[in-house]
Amino acid sequence: MKTQAPSLYRFGLGDFGITVLSDGTVPQDLYTLLTNTNPGKIDSLLHRNFLANPVETSINVFLIDTGDHRVLVDTGAGELFGSKLGGRLQASLKAAGCAPDEIDMVLLTHIHTDHSGGLVENGQLMFPRATVYVGQPDVDFWLDRANAEVAQANRRKSFYGAIKTVEPYLAAGKLKPFSGETVILPGITSLPTPGHTPGHSCYHVESQGESMEFWGDMLHVASVQLLHPAIAIIYDVDPDAAASQRVKQLANAEKTRCLVAGAHLPFPGLGHIRAEDQGYAWVPMNYSWREP
Repeated sequence: MKTQAPSLYRFGLGDFGITVLSDGTVPQDLYTLLTNTNPGKIDSLLHRNFLANPVETSINVFLIDTGDHRVLVDTGAGELFGSKLGGRLQASLKAAGCAPDEIDMVLLTHIHTDHSGGLVENGQLMFPRATVYVGQPDVDFWLDRANAEVAQANRRKSFYGAIKTVEPYLAAGKLKPFSGETVILPGITSLPTPGHTPGHSCYHVESQGESMEFWGDMLHVASVQLLHPAIAIIYDVDPDAAASQRVKQLANAEKTRCLVAGAHLPFPGLGHIRAEDQGYAWVPMNYSWREP
């Protein structure tokens, strides 16, 4: 047996059902991706967490079943990394017993192709019944072809990926941008956290007094950025603003003790933030598997 089974993890949040769906993993060379640091510092931080560069990075997607709606938070990488890396969302959805046409809402934390890539495959809408929600500043930035033409070469791929995956939903009348803090559904609220992208948003989800937050790309490499939040990544559109948001959200999560879901934290990407003498630590959610 050389392959993993499709990955999923379920738990309850009040009256809501949450299922974490794995879109697979992809190796990331942190020496070339992280900024405001150096390879020696990266190695030291990875070593204390029993890791080494390159780091295998999870791509997590989250399914929220409210009872009335089935809502995806992000859609994974789709075809971005080719046939052997990522692109496992549809298999994981099938394993969870959910068909693509049962999804009626998609909440994008932001428009980067490792989050929006699963929206489209071979030019076809993968979630034909779904309305896609995303921050208006991301729509304005990523779908503007003039921005793509003047972008640095290493960023143009992100513009073309955005146009390929999000624009078909715009053409179909199924894209609904929002501005600022917005109630998407009762119990689901967008929280603007610009920096990583202009319209990056977290989502606060609450039911029956239980709550959690979906963080998107607030953290990319927990073993590095929890102790040194100023360390950024080349994917950040505004690295300084992204770092400031990270500091703010880490402090808030530690204070409120809320459950956090990270798109690139080790599957299933669920846990809490604990303050340390010098920074923060990640405390994974306690695992549970028993009949309800």
